[in-house]
Amino acid sequence: MNLLLSKFQETLVSVLPVTILVVLLHIFLTPLEGDVFERFLLGAVFIILGLTVFLIGVEIAISPVGNAIGNFVVRRESLFILVAAGVVLGFSINIAEPDLLVLAKQIATATGETLGVAPVLVVVSLGVGIMLAVGLLRIVFQIPLKNFLFIIYAIILVLSYLAPNNFLGIAFDAGGATTGSMTVPFILALGLGVSSVSSKKSEEDAFGLTAIASGGPMLAVMIMALASGLTDIVGDSDAVEETTTGIFLPFLETASHIAREVFIAILPLVVITILAQHFALKLPKRSFRHICVGFVYTYLGFVLFLTGVNAGFMEAGTVIGMTLAHAPLITNVLVGAVIGLVVILAEPSVHVLTEQIEEISGGTIHKNSILVSFAIGVSLAIVMSVLRLRITDMQLWHLLLVGYLIAIILSRFTPPLFVGIAFDSGGVASGPMTATFVLAFAQGIAAESSGSASVLDAFGVIAMVALTPLITLQIFGLIYERKRRRLYEQENATTEEEEFA
Repeated sequence: MNLLLSKFQETLVSVLPVTILVVLLHIFLTPLEGDVFERFLLGAVFIILGLTVFLIGVEIAISPVGNAIGNFVVRRESLFILVAAGVVLGFSINIAEPDLLVLAKQIATATGETLGVAPVLVVVSLGVGIMLAVGLLRIVFQIPLKNFLFIIYAIILVLSYLAPNNFLGIAFDAGGATTGSMTVPFILALGLGVSSVSSKKSEEDAFGLTAIASGGPMLAVMIMALASGLTDIVGDSDAVEETTTGIFLPFLETASHIAREVFIAILPLVVITILAQHFALKLPKRSFRHICVGFVYTYLGFVLFLTGVNAGFMEAGTVIGMTLAHAPLITNVLVGAVIGLVVILAEPSVHVLTEQIEEISGGTIHKNSILVSFAIGVSLAIVMSVLRLRITDMQLWHLLLVGYLIAIILSRFTPPLFVGIAFDSGGVASGPMTATFVLAFAQGIAAESSGSASVLDAFGVIAMVALTPLITLQIFGLIYERKRRRLYEQENATTEEEEFA
């Protein structure tokens, strides 16, 4: 019961601020006509209930499985098993990620099915699996994280120059969407399981694994674009204008096919868990039954969450964006700034991360100051995305190139622990609200803005939200290190004065 109340509170705090903001926009600025507003409210209820049940399943099933498998794989002392486990587990867990399924559907709709849901899921998940295996090897061989990240993002920047422009937003958004509510806990648990056996620096190693894995989708999508020869994708702007009627019927219709999709998505991980238990893990029967119950929770929560997203929640974001596209630019900027503040402050994982940083720094950096900087950074990310959609000359690669260059340069000077925290924080920032409401909001602006070619231009907003924490958290790391050195020097000076006295 305590777990249920805790997860419900987390989810309520996450969804309620966005819901209140939409209600205010509906009343004062962007009225949602027909049944859109009622479906949005019902969708919010589905999301709250779904995320609550889903997160309970993740805690009692996904995280324990990840930790147990990580411990087992390292104790086998076989690099082949380690790499194979990383690829298979990364693929299986990521293909069942709610945020990724939402993004894949949006990509399919925006590209007129040129890029279908299944190919996007497979390519992105394969990228995560390969990079997860690479990240596990880094932990085993104790290679400095900053060197790994420098190589990975240098390759990403080179490929972003070679790949077609309209693939960049999709590629970078995929990197942000993969690190969601299901994938991050599993990867952190897997990394902790591996590092606790193979390394004395388990906390530092576990932090960087998510950052490495999130680079996989970016590489995979751009390589797919170059290998397939796809150079031009025309966005289907009419797709975002489709509306449905009724309140309850769309939810029933959506839930029926969502249930099948979720079953197919989560089945590989369930099968792997059963096989691992039978041949390797040998967990106590009571623990394994607990994990099986957790998978049931995960499935039911997944279905409720995606039903709420697809039947009511995203449509409101799209309509608001389409309406604001005809408003003055300053109105777009102000609303975008507020959405950024509300969304990031509402993400439960952000609060967890800020508390961890405060604990690691011994209270030198207060979590509230980190949270404010976090919020300002994400708010600016959405503002820049809105400006990019409204101003023809501003290109996504301009923003990403400058941002990632700054992040890579900072990583050469930032303490190693904060490099891992910063690069992992991008996945924390781009959570369920960003992958659903914010992207739908950006697609609405793109569809109606005269400065935008198509809704494809909206892809990239998740990437911007995932980018800013890389910079702000590393800056905090530098501040922390400077304060630590200053305190150390003061303590030495005081000790010397006492000795001379």
